[in-house]
Amino acid sequence: MMDSRPSSSEPSRAFDRLAEPVRRWIWDKGWQSLRDIQERAIPLLVDGDDDVIIAAATAGGKTEAAFLPLISQVLDQPGDGGFDLLYVGPLRALINDQFERLDDLCERAELPVFPWHGDIAQGVKSRARKNPRGVLLITPESLEALFVLRGLEVPTLFAGTRAVVVDELHALLDTERGIHMRSLLTRLEVALGRRIRRVGLSATLGEMELAREYLRPEAPGDVVVLESRSNSQELQVQIRGYLREGDRGEDADSEAEAASAEHAVAKHLFAKLRGKRNLIFAGSRRSVESYADMLRKISEDERVPLEFLPHHASLSRDHRLDLERRLKEYPATTAVCTSTLELGIDIGDIACVAQIGPPFSVASLRQRLGRAGRRADQPAVLRMYAVETDPDAEAHPLDRLHLDLIRSIAMVELLIEKWCEPPTRQALHLSALTHQVLSVIAEHNGVKAGRLYRTLCERGPFRRVTRELFASLLRQLGSADVALIEQDSEGTLLLGRHGERLVEHYRFYAVFQTPEEYRIVADRKPLGTLPVIMILTVGMTIIFAGRRWRVLSIHEEEKLIEVTADRVGRPPPFGGSAGVIHDRVVKQMMAVLQGTAAPAYLDATAVRLLAHARREFQRLDVGGKPVCELSPDNWLIATLSGTVKTSSLALVLRAQGYRADVYDGFLDVTRDGDLPPVGEALEGIVSSGPAALKESLAGGKNLMVEKFHPYLSQALLVEDAVSSRVDFKSLPQHARRLLGAG
Repeated sequence: MMDSRPSSSEPSRAFDRLAEPVRRWIWDKGWQSLRDIQERAIPLLVDGDDDVIIAAATAGGKTEAAFLPLISQVLDQPGDGGFDLLYVGPLRALINDQFERLDDLCERAELPVFPWHGDIAQGVKSRARKNPRGVLLITPESLEALFVLRGLEVPTLFAGTRAVVVDELHALLDTERGIHMRSLLTRLEVALGRRIRRVGLSATLGEMELAREYLRPEAPGDVVVLESRSNSQELQVQIRGYLREGDRGEDADSEAEAASAEHAVAKHLFAKLRGKRNLIFAGSRRSVESYADMLRKISEDERVPLEFLPHHASLSRDHRLDLERRLKEYPATTAVCTSTLELGIDIGDIACVAQIGPPFSVASLRQRLGRAGRRADQPAVLRMYAVETDPDAEAHPLDRLHLDLIRSIAMVELLIEKWCEPPTRQALHLSALTHQVLSVIAEHNGVKAGRLYRTLCERGPFRRVTRELFASLLRQLGSADVALIEQDSEGTLLLGRHGERLVEHYRFYAVFQTPEEYRIVADRKPLGTLPVIMILTVGMTIIFAGRRWRVLSIHEEEKLIEVTADRVGRPPPFGGSAGVIHDRVVKQMMAVLQGTAAPAYLDATAVRLLAHARREFQRLDVGGKPVCELSPDNWLIATLSGTVKTSSLALVLRAQGYRADVYDGFLDVTRDGDLPPVGEALEGIVSSGPAALKESLAGGKNLMVEKFHPYLSQALLVEDAVSSRVDFKSLPQHARRLLGAG
């Protein structure tokens, strides 16, 4: 028997609380001590039944802090059948990663561990269903499929489940996927007729009180929060500025391409990152492919092995897994990625995180930076690249403010202050609610409206939905032209003719948009997929998987594109949506523009761009005069607010006939015809109430942004938008400030 403990300056009481197989596993791993967060989590989870949030930096030991004591509890107090522990992760890659991390531990504990998502073989899932025990690792979408397809089995499969671990909690708060996941957890408790302990894992959280409410809405005060006390590591950061002289045309030659700002960024990345393990966050999938292609060409020109490889959601599973394995096993590997590698997949020690352009949130930047500097003697290195267009004398003032650079500086300053965005206020989430209405009906083969409301709204996460609004939603879903649900003579809600077809399709299980995609195949070998929104023709060239390809044929019915290697091409126009910038970030941007000192982490070009932006900001005098007249028909409004408030003002102005373009903390407003000056429009907003302002959405054409929005009435779409994407309540006061400061 092994009763030794990891050596440290002080004895570890937490280690002694673990089951013997778990202690032996720790010993075999050669751990010298437990981490601070593990020391505190182990006795709490072993001895109690409280809901817990474990917050620590990436690679801070959160997974072990949860599973070491939970598995020990299972071994010391065996259950009566069913999966002992449930882990819910938002990404398939996370499921795969956690399986690799837990498989050895669970084997030592003689507990099975089952990964479960769309890429897992049916044989694995069948074995799990026949003998449910141990640990189940699953995505929200696969858990949804269990409810819809095997609702009668759910009470048996989870009969003995004592805890559910929710990973990446910060990424699953007030989002469609987050509300979906919490609804599933409530439905699981309803199916079992008992409470299940919830353990949330998170790397970045703004306000813990809101996080408690998200994890356990009915009893947030009972949620225990454990935050790591580990000292922050050294941060090394540089922001480099680059000037783009103009967009390259279709006939741009190789010499012009080599002189471009983007190519200069690629050359610097190649020089500084080669030979190490790094992550380059390049933004959109189009940008990822473009930079991966440039880095490949530079490697070929330098006659060195290729170390820079793309990683994004449209690549095939094999491509992504190969790169993730290479990151773990080979130090000379750099992934050029979207946000796909932002979450906590274990990819080893990262030397540097590079960020091309600013992200939309400090929390995201903080999460990405957590990949670097994992060892105590290793600093976290962040390289940021701001590519700005060189404005000429006729350029718009906003082009002269270099807002991407200013946002990059603001986010670094907030990162140094250790601030990040708090969870947003809860929205109605009527699209996700529609999805859950159909799912619960399918699970029970029919359900009464009262039970549906109690499950989803009173006990579940849709608590802001009143009975009246819920009744309006059900009437809309049951209307003749929608026909998602219907009601029998006894008042039971059933799936309607359209609802049955919707639920039977495999794409139903995800609550978010899943557009049709083409499979890309070269020499019968799958490369990945491209969204169907792309317009492709035979003979055109695309950049994909870090290489250039010429389209040979397009098969519409099979959604298949055959390609061959090509030396010429332009990046495919991947779609993407803008993010939401917090008011605090815009406030910090204004502080940067109003300042005088240049941060030490800027290179010479970034210093010059910052000085140029400050001179232009001073000339505009938007601090003292937020409404700046650029011409008799064009105004620049410094809203001094983030995306939600700025977009709300833009919506109202557009409804009145103005053109209003949204930027970081600014609106560019233009009038045509007989419209009054924008100042008069702001005065009208001051005297308007939220109900009157809401009417500006009545004819809106951009309200359908979620998967099930097309089934909602215009009135319901407006209610959903007002609850989440706009802020009309504070708009009159906001307009008053804009006018009063002038």
